[in-house]
Order: sequence, then structure tokens, then C-alpha cells
Amino acid sequence: MTYQVEILNPKAEKLLRELADLNLISIADSSKDPFMAVVKRLRKKAAINPPTLEEITKEVELVRSKRYAKGKA
Repeated sequence: MTYQVEILNPKAEKLLRELADLNLISIADSSKDPFMAVVKRLRKKAAINPPTLEEITKEVELVRSKRYAKGKA
């Protein structure tokens, strides 16, 4: 049987850990959010070769010019 429990008080976490130590329950970390995994992976890649302020400005200007051109057409 599986339950998902949100711990509101740190004392409850201690009690759950003690129950796990007694082999009465098992605890699995289910806080693995797939979205956050993607964000972490992207941040890790960006840290290797971060874009300069000039590159960011150039990209923003490019997107704005395309968007403005669509609005006029």
C-alpha cells in the first residue's frame, strides 16, 4: 500500500524516519519533478558557456524585429 504524505511539521519527519529505521515503513523520495530536472539540465549546460549580454541583446532585438514585422503585415 502506498500513501503520499506532505510533512507540515519537522517532528513528523523525525517520527517517520524512526518508523523506517524500525523497518515498519519505507520512505521513497518522490520530490523528483520532471520539469525541474529539465531546468537543472538546461542550467548546467548554460553554465558551461553562458551567453554574453551582447548575445542576449542581439537575440532579443531579432525576436522583436520579427514580431514587429508580423504586426505590420
